[in-house]
Amino acid sequence: MFMGEYHHNIDDKNRLVIPSNYRSSLGESFVITRGIEKCLYIYTNKEWQNIVNKLNTLPFTKKDARTFIRTFFSAAASSTIDRQGRISISENQASYANLTKECVIIGVNDRLEIWSKENWDKFNAEYSEDLENIAEDLFNGESNAL
Repeated sequence: MFMGEYHHNIDDKNRLVIPSNYRSSLGESFVITRGIEKCLYIYTNKEWQNIVNKLNTLPFTKKDARTFIRTFFSAAASSTIDRQGRISISENQASYANLTKECVIIGVNDRLEIWSKENWDKFNAEYSEDLENIAEDLFNGESNAL
């Protein structure tokens, strides 16, 4: 399980330090792809395979399924961590997520997410006041759910 929030700067070669407590859980190689909200997702190979298996059940005759699969896989790349604990992010991925300087790396249970600080701050500002309502809706008003 991945959890926590860390701040690191991306360098001019699009390399980003991955916090040391995440490195062993990622394994020797892993997959980086576009996230849903202008961030990047990092999946272990095992979790990536679980996602692939789920996506393989989508009907290819549905336009939305084809669009999602095309976008999700075309942005994906296998990656490794170098000796300095950094990953390399492609130019397309960095551009998509607006990664230019300070980045926020968060653990989100089965994946890591990489956000630009600006996008992360905007996300938090937008949803912080609604968190109570979101939790209530997700757990159908069960007060003991969390």
